[in-house]
Amino acid sequence: MAQPSICLVTPASAKANNGNWQTASRWARFLGADYRVRVVERWDGAAADLMIALHARRSAASVADWAAQMVKRPLLLVLTGTDLYRDIAFDADAQRSLALADALVVLNEHGIADLPAEHRHKGVVCIQSAPRRARLGKTELRLRALMVGHLREEKSPQTFFDAARLLAGRDDIVLDHIGAALDPALGAQARALARSQPRYRWLGALPHGNTRARIQRAHVLVHASRIEGGANVLIEAITSGTPVLASRIAGNLGLLGDDYHGVFEPGDAAGLATLLQRCRDDPAMLPDLMSQCDARAAAFEPARERAALLNLVRTTMENR
Repeated sequence: MAQPSICLVTPASAKANNGNWQTASRWARFLGADYRVRVVERWDGAAADLMIALHARRSAASVADWAAQMVKRPLLLVLTGTDLYRDIAFDADAQRSLALADALVVLNEHGIADLPAEHRHKGVVCIQSAPRRARLGKTELRLRALMVGHLREEKSPQTFFDAARLLAGRDDIVLDHIGAALDPALGAQARALARSQPRYRWLGALPHGNTRARIQRAHVLVHASRIEGGANVLIEAITSGTPVLASRIAGNLGLLGDDYHGVFEPGDAAGLATLLQRCRDDPAMLPDLMSQCDARAAAFEPARERAALLNLVRTTMENR
């Protein structure tokens, strides 16, 4: 008997090397032993037993076409940060996608509460994962902070830029930044800052393996996003033995926990700079953050995500 088939739609290609692509690629691997999985950027009309679509707005055409042509075939919609915390509030295409989906997958523990009330009954949490890496010994000569995220407004690179300026007098705090300049103006700011502030380095876009290795070597990962659905880079840091400093937004707290000690208000560069100085100056700060991260790490095991995903696919097919 042939395996059931899944069409996995993601608006991001491998070339984009962003969170949506990493999710699609990982899920294709997780499902591949039990299902025939085809990953596409736009549904082309080929029949399948189930569609999984990432992004309510950007995959809206695929979602609408599937619902019209595959009337009896189920649809899982995975909500990104820009979906959950922006687009579904006003974008008609994104709102239509919510209505057409059989289940709405959110990637952090607070996500269901942020769905429109009429759709919350369709909400399912699926926490992403990353393989564990060995915890590395790190130099005591300086604190190395790393931000990972393409340069675009939603990721708030400006907060990291401004924190670097505030820390210009600290020779013992180094700030590295990985990400492509999707916004050319932000790329120009990054280049100018790197010229004027030698302890800030913009490394541009790097392959995923190289990025993961740099996360592993950093003392702390900075995640300054204004909008985030459930950033896999936070999970990669925690499973690499690297604690996190993150903006106080629902998508981050839904992974780190509401009582996490390493948070700053969105856009608050002074608050981020203060936390970075505490990480360098207070010997208890990094161990405290790492202890909190270690307590969350079990939720980010790949076997756990795979089991949750397989159960979601199976129950959705059975209940349609």
